[in-house]
Amino acid sequence: MTARLLVVSDTHVPGRGRVVPAAVWDAVDAADVVVHAGDWVGVDLLDELEARAARLVGVYGNNDGPDLRARLPEVARVVIDGVRLAVVHETGQAAGRERRLDRLFPGTDVLVFGHSHIPWDTTTPAGMRLLNPGSPTDRRRRPTHTWMTAAIDDGVLRDVVLHHLEGPPGDSGR
Repeated sequence: MTARLLVVSDTHVPGRGRVVPAAVWDAVDAADVVVHAGDWVGVDLLDELEARAARLVGVYGNNDGPDLRARLPEVARVVIDGVRLAVVHETGQAAGRERRLDRLFPGTDVLVFGHSHIPWDTTTPAGMRLLNPGSPTDRRRRPTHTWMTAAIDDGVLRDVVLHHLEGPPGDSGR
């Protein structure tokens, strides 16, 4: 059976991110698993995602206070249809990232991370897939707001898509 994933990070709501785009909420509704790689900022978004998502896997980030840290781990590990997935907010500098993460996350098939707001999709020398969805609300110096969708089918991560929203985050993205 195929598991549909929404991969998001660095929402910063409320704060730099004022609202989650409608297109992301549509993806929440379509997903079997929502993965959030930290920097929520407000606990209200966690509550809303927990209520709306079929399944939520999340971690806290460096901008998340004690209320979020009390409810979320620093690192989350789950198995979805045979795929060993780990989630963490920060992975350090880009230089040497692949080899460093192979050492830190042995036995992981897919590692989702955030922090930089820069989309990232690579494979490490050991074969681990690294995904950073960027941010759907705080693009910083990036040209668009971003998030990812993917599917896990029969033990394989497939169909990873980086979505772009060019208008303000309050737009529907359509």
